[in-house]
Amino acid sequence: MIDANTIATNAFVKHIRSNPYPGRGLVLGRASDDHGWIIAYWIMGRSEQSRNRRFTVSGNVLKTEPVDASLVADPSLIIYEAMLELPGIYLVSNGDQTRTLYQSLQAGLSFDAALATREREPDAPHFTPRISGMIDLRQQPGPITLSILKANQTNPELTDRYTYHPATPAPGYGYGLTTYMSPGTPLPSFTGDPLLLPCQGAPEEVLSFYWNALNEDNRISLAVKYIADDGQSTLQIHNRFESEVR
Repeated sequence: MIDANTIATNAFVKHIRSNPYPGRGLVLGRASDDHGWIIAYWIMGRSEQSRNRRFTVSGNVLKTEPVDASLVADPSLIIYEAMLELPGIYLVSNGDQTRTLYQSLQAGLSFDAALATREREPDAPHFTPRISGMIDLRQQPGPITLSILKANQTNPELTDRYTYHPATPAPGYGYGLTTYMSPGTPLPSFTGDPLLLPCQGAPEEVLSFYWNALNEDNRISLAVKYIADDGQSTLQIHNRFESEVR
C-alpha cells in the first residue's frame, strides 16, 4: 500500500508545482500540529481582468476585490466572497455560489440543494467549473464535502454535478479541487476524484508552501484559513498585486 505522504506529494508536484495553470483551487484538510483545520484557496490569472484582483479580509470573510476598479469590465465572475461562515460551518468556493451556499444552509437546505440552483460558469469556450467546499464541525470528526459543477463533455450547455464526501483525512493532509487540469484552448476542466494534498505545518507555512509552488507568472492571490478546536478562525493572505497591476 502506498502511504499518504507519497500520494499527497505526488499529486502536489504533478498538479500544483509542475502545472503552469491549474486555475483557481481549494484545499480542505486538517492541521498537522494540533486538532485544527485548514482551508486554502487561491486564484490565478492570465488576462488583465483576472490579474486585476487581490484578496481582502473582513473578520472571517474572504473576498476578491479589484486592484484598480477603473479596469473592471465585468465583475460578475471575478469579484465575490470566497470564504463565509455559519456557526460550525466553513464554506469556500471560486465564485458567488459561496453566498448561495451560505443563504441556503442558513435557511435549512442542504449543500447539494443549494448548488442545484447553480450551473458551471458561462464563460464560453472554457465554461469554467464551479468548485466548492464545506467543513461541518457541528458533527465530529468534521465531515468534508467537495463539489464541482462543470460543463457536460458532449453538450456544454448542460452541467454535470459531482459531490464528494471523502473520509476525514489524517492530520497534515487535505482534499483539493482545481478548476483546470492544465493550460489549453479551451482550458480543460478538472477531471477525476479530489486530490489528496499536504497541509503540513503552521498556517503561515501552508500558505508559503502553496504560494511558492504555484506558477509565479500566473499566481495572483492565496489565502489560508485556520479553524481552531473551539471553532474560532483566522485568515492569512498573500497578494501578488496590491496597489497596481504590473
